[in-house]
Amino acid sequence: MRHDEVAADIAGNDETPTPLRRRKAHIRESNEAHLLACAEAVFAERGLEGASTAMIAERAGLPKANLHYYFPTKLALYRRVLEDLFEDWHRAADTFEGSDDPVEAISGYVRVKMELSRRRPLGSKVWANEIIHGAEHMQDILTQRVKPWLESRVKVIDDWIARGLLAPVNAQTFMYMIWATTQHYADFDAQILALGGKRALTQKAFEASTEEVVQLVIRACGAVSPAASRTQP
Repeated sequence: MRHDEVAADIAGNDETPTPLRRRKAHIRESNEAHLLACAEAVFAERGLEGASTAMIAERAGLPKANLHYYFPTKLALYRRVLEDLFEDWHRAADTFEGSDDPVEAISGYVRVKMELSRRRPLGSKVWANEIIHGAEHMQDILTQRVKPWLESRVKVIDDWIARGLLAPVNAQTFMYMIWATTQHYADFDAQILALGGKRALTQKAFEASTEEVVQLVIRACGAVSPAASRTQP
């Protein structure tokens, strides 16, 4: 992030011509994304109490005043990191709406969740640390966003069970199992490295692990495709 780009964003006004407004909006989005990535890393390393906006600004290569232009407080920035991660996880479950086939939907969900653990391990650690410490700063996120989101997936799973496409499992327990398994690869990566001889998983090895997890989850819930169920006696 360049200082001149931040200055250009800060200097904007409502009378800016449309093409320039679009460019400034793009600059703002880019600047915020950079700050969020730096904040995610610092919060993962230090926790909310141990982190400071000065540390995050230094990681971002910006004066602290510029950081506060985008995020007025440390808590506002922290919550934005949590909300941004939830949105990624939320989009991962789009497979539940995109397919009426539980094998396809659940497999797709697990694959995306595994990929997010590979791509955003620090964000997952920030979330896990907040939950471990009582979720003081995200109770509203849990009750107003995560709970309704989970309940909508539970309804889909219960429908599959009623149609004989899934074993009679507790839908919430099943979702918790998926979360625990996929996020293990982010939250406990140090343990995975230690048990694996301190060798980071290559892309190929991670993909292989992903497919193993997918198959384990599908077998555990007894999912079958609608077409396959119609051919069974």
